[in-house]
Amino acid sequence: MIWKTLPLLCALLAAGRLRAEADWESPNSHQGTLNKGQEEPRSKSKICANVFCGAGRECAVTEKGEPTCLCIEKCHPHKRPVCGSNGKTYLNHCELHRDACLTGSKIQVDYDGHCKEKKSENPAASPVVCYQSDRDELRRRVIQWLEAEIIPDGWFSKGSNYSEVLDKYFKSFDDGDSRLDSTEFLKFVEQNETAINITTYMDQETNKLLRGLCVDALIELSDENADWKLSFNEFLKCLSPSFNPPERKCALEDETYEDGAEAQVECNRCVCACGNWVCTAMTCEGRNEKVPAQIHQPDQDLTEEEMARYIQELQKHQETAEKTKRMSTKEM
Repeated sequence: MIWKTLPLLCALLAAGRLRAEADWESPNSHQGTLNKGQEEPRSKSKICANVFCGAGRECAVTEKGEPTCLCIEKCHPHKRPVCGSNGKTYLNHCELHRDACLTGSKIQVDYDGHCKEKKSENPAASPVVCYQSDRDELRRRVIQWLEAEIIPDGWFSKGSNYSEVLDKYFKSFDDGDSRLDSTEFLKFVEQNETAINITTYMDQETNKLLRGLCVDALIELSDENADWKLSFNEFLKCLSPSFNPPERKCALEDETYEDGAEAQVECNRCVCACGNWVCTAMTCEGRNEKVPAQIHQPDQDLTEEEMARYIQELQKHQETAEKTKRMSTKEM
């Protein structure tokens, strides 16, 4: 009887041991299960590590935890304007490719910088303007030039700091009223060839006009009493390396427009530049002329009717100037 029940008893003991081993797991096996659970919601950087998305797209994670490519939600706001093959100016390469992704169109970089107007049979005149990028580039070059003239103190001689370098130039170009107007500021800028080498336009005369407009834009940055002249403190603030020029927008019909935006008023074209609307001033049946004229300050909000009235006033001013010019020519 004992010999008959012995095999059955051994079988039961073996089964019980296997079950006990199955129920008891080592701490390492629990840790492995825990680690797997923790790795399940993996980070975006790990999921997208080996995913390449084309220009204007970025890797995103779906609800299922899978990688996918979507249009870039927001580009970094660094300013390196480019002209797209669609004739539109973009703040940088990223904005161009993002627009191409969002619109589902093929847009390539045509060239660096703002788009230049394409000539047509009846070209609409474009005003000569100083964009914020032009203003900031001129300011950067002037600061770079001034910083190069800083002289550190020597063993037996006193050097000159940045403020003293500015003071030297301020006194050199001031006519004695302790203020620098746009003409004096322009003469100061033109002391350095690198600083004035802004060649946005083809002809030299237009580039010279551009420099004058950018000098006006620099004066406007720190002209606290709005007299279009800079005291030394205002001059120092304008060209202080630590000063970050504000980005200004233009307003029209309760809407704001970025720098470089364009608006058409009948046959005249207006461009947003440094917070001001700059428009051509021509009769719609007359000859196209490039005429810079700031008609809108950033703290005003113009309607289209008001803008049209401003342009009419500019047209009258232009006609008067042309008549005066013809009379002067006859007298000569």
